[in-house]
Amino acid sequence: MEGIRRTPAKTFGTLAALVLATGALLTTFAPQPYIGLPLLAASPLIAGAMLSFRVTAGFVCASTLVSVALDSYRERPASALFVDLALIALIGVLALAVNVLMARQGRDLARSRDIAEAVQMAVLPQPSTRVGPLVVAAGYVAAQAEARIGGDLFAVHDTPFGVRMIIGDVRGKGLQAIASVSVAIGAFRQEAEYADDLPTLATRMDEALSRGAGHGLSSGGSTEDFTTAVLAEVSGGGDTLRLVNRGHPAPYLVHEGRLKRLDPSVAQLPLGMGLSGIAPRSGTGAPPSDVLSFPVGALLLLITDGVTEARNQEGVFYDPVASRLVGRRFSSPESLVSALTADVHRWVEGGQQDDMAILAVARADPAG
Repeated sequence: MEGIRRTPAKTFGTLAALVLATGALLTTFAPQPYIGLPLLAASPLIAGAMLSFRVTAGFVCASTLVSVALDSYRERPASALFVDLALIALIGVLALAVNVLMARQGRDLARSRDIAEAVQMAVLPQPSTRVGPLVVAAGYVAAQAEARIGGDLFAVHDTPFGVRMIIGDVRGKGLQAIASVSVAIGAFRQEAEYADDLPTLATRMDEALSRGAGHGLSSGGSTEDFTTAVLAEVSGGGDTLRLVNRGHPAPYLVHEGRLKRLDPSVAQLPLGMGLSGIAPRSGTGAPPSDVLSFPVGALLLLITDGVTEARNQEGVFYDPVASRLVGRRFSSPESLVSALTADVHRWVEGGQQDDMAILAVARADPAG
């Protein structure tokens, strides 16, 4: 509300003044009485909805004075003057009351946003721009703009096994998903330090999230809650990339103007379902991670379904491989995150339908 008042205040002030002037002219020159009275009364309402209390009070006084002056000029009887004055005064009081209520609502909304932002900083802190051998950038857009946080998550952690990352999406969105995000991030940071490999890390996170759902720590406390996620690990030298995908949109390798989607070799179930991640016929234990080369100059792009399920006005889903990002070379992970965010925003024409998280990393320049 405060932002609305600051930005177009001059426009709304001009509109209220124009309505007041039009009402005055109609009252003066119209052949029938009362024709301009609705506009004289509407002027304070416009000011009350969009401008400050002081300006609204000014329009109430101005409308009252104009009404009295014009009734006297047209030599209307005292009874008519009293009726006009009573009507404008009543609507003026309503305009002031509307102004007070909207100002209070604006303050409450600002406090809610500040609280949500503090929660986001605590639960989902922005990763450092440099972690081990990697340069890191992240972006987040919540579907509920007033919440500033939703059900998507990401984290980057330097461990004895290399730099480990997660990007995920918990069931649900908005403020009710914060508890699930907190459990997932906490489990990742705890287990990433000790799990020998990514499949073990995924198994331990699956157990932790299943326990959290069972104890009502996730959104709604339902045992049907789950988290889709991609776990990634870059070796200490930075040249080897390992991935485990638990039911999440595939990441992309961005290199020399090309985007390559890194689909998993074995499909696995999301985390938190209390299962091994694959069907029994695939064998016992979790499948090994996918191992790929991570060349110098390449960027690893991890996303949530807020990107891949973003739809334009025709209902067509956004496809990074067919987007305007192809053919472009990005100097840093931050430039890639900014470009992708802007391209998705353009694709949906500002109508974000789901939470969207983006995480991009690249090997740091050893000279830097």
